[in-house]
Amino acid sequence: MIVPDPDGIEGIEQFQSPGKGRGLRACRNFTIGDLVLACPAYSCALSAAERGAYCDCCFSRNKSLSKCGQCKKAFYCNMHCQRRDWPMHKLECSAMCAYGEKWSPSETVRLAARITAKKKTQLEKTLSEKLLLVSDLEANLDKLDNEKKEMIEADIAALHHFYSKHLEFPDHASLIMLFAQVNCNGFTIEDEELSHLGSAIFPDVSLVNHSCCPNVIITYRGIVAEVRAIRDISPGEEIFTSYIDLLYPTEDRIQRLRDSYYFTCECTECSTKAKDKAKMKIRKLSTPPKPEVIEDMLRYGRNAIEDFRRAKHTKNILLLSICELSLDKMGSVFDDTNVYMLHMMYQAMGVCLFMEDWEGALSYGERIIGPYRVYYPSYSLNVASMYLKLGRLCLGLDKESQGMKYLKKAMAIMEVVFGKDHPYFTEIQKEVK
Repeated sequence: MIVPDPDGIEGIEQFQSPGKGRGLRACRNFTIGDLVLACPAYSCALSAAERGAYCDCCFSRNKSLSKCGQCKKAFYCNMHCQRRDWPMHKLECSAMCAYGEKWSPSETVRLAARITAKKKTQLEKTLSEKLLLVSDLEANLDKLDNEKKEMIEADIAALHHFYSKHLEFPDHASLIMLFAQVNCNGFTIEDEELSHLGSAIFPDVSLVNHSCCPNVIITYRGIVAEVRAIRDISPGEEIFTSYIDLLYPTEDRIQRLRDSYYFTCECTECSTKAKDKAKMKIRKLSTPPKPEVIEDMLRYGRNAIEDFRRAKHTKNILLLSICELSLDKMGSVFDDTNVYMLHMMYQAMGVCLFMEDWEGALSYGERIIGPYRVYYPSYSLNVASMYLKLGRLCLGLDKESQGMKYLKKAMAIMEVVFGKDHPYFTEIQKEVK
């Protein structure tokens, strides 16, 4: 019988996971949709792109936010949120006024500055650290290559440049440790359509290990991370989430995990490679392509994805041409259900949305959703967000019947991953007639 740690969290406990180090396991039964763990952010930073739409303190979406009277760049629900955020915002407020448009620390640097400031004043264990202290987060310093070391040094230089007047820094070695911890343990907070809202540190949630066959999913209620079961979990069973996008074939997933998290996944999905054949489907041609042609196209697909990511910030009409050219080239070999085709369709859909080409976006989305349902887990935010986008696009194009069908499918997933009382779920309920 698993006996829970009296100083931990009800229903789960920290343990030494064989071959994985620290992990979390269940001490009782959890059923699909159950809340396994809720953890407030130890520290967080709202994306600069979302200022004015979301509260800088609680990340609530609000149409009537009040701006900071000094910098006029931070926005809050009310005075309560503004006072709560002041110990962190004061690190940036006067500097933003002084630097103006030159104020440009990365989100990682902003988060590291806030963690540094909090460590100076927060002497007791926080509600985010019931199982793991922020100082004990894994850093993997011994596994950093020269490129990652150079990136950390650049972040430290930016930290000194933008915060030297308002923050007392620890020694250089401690800063290297801090940025390495943030890089390994930082969480990206996203909304119901998977748009990036900001970054945060959730120490207790960092204990959840990875599997490409996850039994929980992490979603966000403002700046609280919620871990919910997407499969039934029995006492003694380890709790697993996915650290990466599960769309891609085994080789790509393993490489990304090694590059970002320094381990090799040995889950059932990686061992059996059960979905790889479908994910890498080749178009039926009168003369099947040779293996070297397929390998060349695979290399092209990977490079095209990286090229698009680098160019994505430009937000111009040429991006759609890049997507269409890539789709034409890959489509000469790959089937439409091939994951590299799907990725480029997803990017093309995003460009269409930016350009307000609603019909184009809908067309791409409807080609994507079928394979998504096959490749992702049953309760996936990637699938739910795609249904949600399709539903809203259909409603905007006066295709009400089809729009309602898509929204109801989104809700069926969101009820599990967010819970019925989550604002995202209740907002969509209002859209469904």
